[in-house]
Amino acid sequence: MNKALFLYSSREGQTKKILLYIEKALPDFECEIVDLHEDNEIDFSRYDKVLIGASIRYGKLNKKLYQFVTKYQQQLKERQAAFFCVNLTARKEEQGKDTPQGSVYVQKFLKLSPWQPSLIGVFAGALYYPRYSWFDRTMIKFIMSMTGGETDTNKEVEYTNWEKVTVFANKFGTMLVK
Repeated sequence: MNKALFLYSSREGQTKKILLYIEKALPDFECEIVDLHEDNEIDFSRYDKVLIGASIRYGKLNKKLYQFVTKYQQQLKERQAAFFCVNLTARKEEQGKDTPQGSVYVQKFLKLSPWQPSLIGVFAGALYYPRYSWFDRTMIKFIMSMTGGETDTNKEVEYTNWEKVTVFANKFGTMLVK
């Protein structure tokens, strides 16, 4: 059985939820899921493929992601490694914000990262107002009001396009192993 390593950087859990969905879409793979925020030494030789998912908060990917890809850039290059970014801007599919080319976050990642993934996905995240601290709820409401999004702070809204995630999972599953 093929083995895949799934790594994630998530604030509210939507990125991990997407990885769990991808895992179910790959029945021929044994998947191990690891939080990038924990200090882990990774033995990449145990895996055929690697998938990293990371979320955006206030316009930025977590610095732990950059530290990880810098530390393990050679191992990532040697494997079939893919990346996906989760953000609320990707909800604007009609504007192409859900594509690697149309996502300013992915473009910034590619400029700052020594690793250039062979497959990239961009998925809309979720808005979990009731779970946020007062400060985050206020700031995110302000950002959403400026971008035409949901501003009712009593709501939780999931924008993730699961069909798009399925397509990405299938592409990841069929990537050729080096």
